[in-house]
Amino acid sequence: MSRIFQQFLVIFLAGALLLLAGWSSYSIFKYSSEAAEIKEDYSELNSITHGIMSVNIWRDHLTTMVLNRIDEFEFTEAQEDTLVQQVENILTAGIDKGADILDQKQKGLKAKLQKFAVKALVPEDKIRALVPMFAQTIVNEIQKPENKEALKFVIKSKLQEYSDLTYDDSQVETLKIKALLDKYKVEDLAGFNEKIPEKIYSLEDETYFHTYILLGIIVVFLLLWWLVRNQKAVHTPLFIISVLVSMVVLFSGLTAPMIEIDARFQQINFLLIGESITFNDQVIFFRSKSILDVIGILFNNGKIDSYVVGILILVFSIIFPLAKLLATQIYLAGNDKTRKNGVLNFFAFKSGKWSMADVYVIAIFMAYIGFQGILDNQLAMVNRDTDSLVSISTNRTSLQPGFIIFIAFVLFSLILSTILKMITSLENKIINQEKQIPA
Repeated sequence: MSRIFQQFLVIFLAGALLLLAGWSSYSIFKYSSEAAEIKEDYSELNSITHGIMSVNIWRDHLTTMVLNRIDEFEFTEAQEDTLVQQVENILTAGIDKGADILDQKQKGLKAKLQKFAVKALVPEDKIRALVPMFAQTIVNEIQKPENKEALKFVIKSKLQEYSDLTYDDSQVETLKIKALLDKYKVEDLAGFNEKIPEKIYSLEDETYFHTYILLGIIVVFLLLWWLVRNQKAVHTPLFIISVLVSMVVLFSGLTAPMIEIDARFQQINFLLIGESITFNDQVIFFRSKSILDVIGILFNNGKIDSYVVGILILVFSIIFPLAKLLATQIYLAGNDKTRKNGVLNFFAFKSGKWSMADVYVIAIFMAYIGFQGILDNQLAMVNRDTDSLVSISTNRTSLQPGFIIFIAFVLFSLILSTILKMITSLENKIINQEKQIPA
């Protein structure tokens, strides 16, 4: 197989893999960004602020519960006896008031004749004896369906009036919720929660699919290097394309979310006045950030210590790795004078121990372990299971594709440094052999 054909074959195959890596990297960025945005909106709409801690939600629940109780209301025997007794007291009080008025001293002949006629024709004792019957008749009338419905209507109207006076006057939050619902073309939260999870799962599947493609491409490149390890003619083009692939992987690792912190109440169930009030998926805290997002947050914080940390992350996880990759390219393509440059040698062969990208990955992983343990411990403390309250919390904190991709970049870049040493060592060996051949 000729040298030119070998180069063409390697360049063609590696170039095709590079294009595939670029497409997968863009797809990861696209799908992960869309999923992160939807998750942020989901956590906002399902936040405990708009759920279990919302005055409006509790007002609606309690108003509905009381209205249901009014619809179901029926007098028990004891309640009916009490009501009859109260009506008797009212009627008796009315008779007493009328008697007091009649007993008052009357002036004029006409008034005195009216008083005499009333006492003669309406005997007080007989009226008082009829009070229990009148009271029972009134109560019976109240319990007739048409009268009961009229009474319920009055009570409901008054209850609704008081309910309308109870609300959380936060216009900004209301407009924010409405804007999010309009964004996803749904009428209410129930419609949103029914539509969105399937969309999130679909985006996550796409993200992981392209992540595995990117990891597979790295494996194929490593296999290629093993196959052509002794073919000096293809080392330079293959290494150049390998570095370009490494940059593509770095871009994907920097832009895709690395860790997702998600703490929520999976379910809270209250039993109040005989009815159940249930809140599902109440988000307590949610964050999904990539390395670039973290750097942006630190720079926007406005504090000196945040700036320092942001600069350190920027330098050691972005600038140093990029400088290292570019240095390897320049070193490979350069002449003897260029290769002797101290800065170039540092970035090409010695910057790995200083870039600390691998240390950053370990830090992210340890942070994940820490968050996982802390959230598990704290959320376990709020779980309850009693007759009137059931609360189930859940910790959905997880490492995201960005973490996997960034690890792949760190390992691939370290292997490329080793390959560069192998290439230069092989070149020096060939040069030394040529010098030993007599002219």
